Amino acid sequence: MIVKLLVVGSLASNCYVVGSETTKEGIIVDPGADASVILRKVKELELNIKYIVLTHGHFDHIGALSEVKEATGAEVAVHEADADTLSEHASSATQFGLYCPEPPPAEKLLKGGDSLDIGGLHFLVLHTPGHTPGGISLYGEGVVFTGDTLFNFGIGRYDLPSGDYFQLMQSITTKLMVLTDKTIVYPGHGPTSTIGAERRGNPFLLQLE
Repeated sequence: MIVKLLVVGSLASNCYVVGSETTKEGIIVDPGADASVILRKVKELELNIKYIVLTHGHFDHIGALSEVKEATGAEVAVHEADADTLSEHASSATQFGLYCPEPPPAEKLLKGGDSLDIGGLHFLVLHTPGHTPGGISLYGEGVVFTGDTLFNFGIGRYDLPSGDYFQLMQSITTKLMVLTDKTIVYPGHGPTSTIGAERRGNPFLLQLE
């Protein structure tokens, strides 16, 4: 499996270009900004992008969505609970002195338990709310893309509108910490980790013990 991490935008969001080495079918996870960088990587890898998957709807994860969608023709997939707020989140970028283009509407509404099959790769949608109501993590092939739910020795913000600390922690403990220790964690910001490392050393999880 191909996984390429691109750090994009002023808020250093992680975008992932993911695909099958054999079928050359792929997905883009969280095209937060810098569409030209993302599309250049897709071209370099010679991937046919089937889905653009949003782990949640915040502007720093959807800033390049419109341009990437137009260039690839891929379906936009987001949890149903975040689908109707994409435009609202895009407009909130102005509060940070940034600009986020109006995003296209989602075409594939996700729910927890759904699966995405891409060129022989299989991913399970885990509904992990708390950072946003429609936050998801995408699990499969020995990795999990956690968006802004779980970071390397950190957790996502819960003090933003519609955030919920208790919901966030429940998502982490019941949906992510049940995965195997060797599962690689690809977060929405910052360096990668593993479930085992987070289980043993994440201070937000250790304080629950």
